[in-house]
Amino acid sequence: MAAAYQDIHREIIELSKAGNPKAQYQLYKLYSKAMFNICVRMLNSIEEAEDLLQESFTDAFMKLNSFRYESSFGAWLKRIVINKCINAINKKKVDLVFQDQPLEMDAHDEAVDYKGIDMDVQRIHHAVGKLPDGYRIIFSLYALEGYDHSEISQILNISESTSKSQYLRAKQKIR
Repeated sequence: MAAAYQDIHREIIELSKAGNPKAQYQLYKLYSKAMFNICVRMLNSIEEAEDLLQESFTDAFMKLNSFRYESSFGAWLKRIVINKCINAINKKKVDLVFQDQPLEMDAHDEAVDYKGIDMDVQRIHHAVGKLPDGYRIIFSLYALEGYDHSEISQILNISESTSKSQYLRAKQKIR
């Protein structure tokens, strides 16, 4: 089953590898919206996300011959996009808020009844956008992109416990 998923756009990818601009545009159309959403969540800026999306696709097309179908094209491209976002954040020398102090949990935190909370997507998106950069990046990587804390710690060069505590703090701020 995994092999079939990895081959989903093989013909378009192979044409793109050969330099076919129509195939490259087709790949762009297939993946640009999802990759743009990742950029916006990571960078918290539509303008920067647009620029970074273009850079990511340019890099991806230049490196396309290194794509070996070991994963889906989307997963391969997503990794390029996330790495570009992290590099852009690091270039801005944003002081990410990472605290190594353990998060004190309140007994009430575990027993919150979420049924009465209005989970309006727009409100959540707005709340995520208002998070400090460090919280937002970890929240996005963990909750939205599916990375685990071990992977996040390696990507951001922080401890796994820092990733976990920052994620919990982000969740609390969003609430």
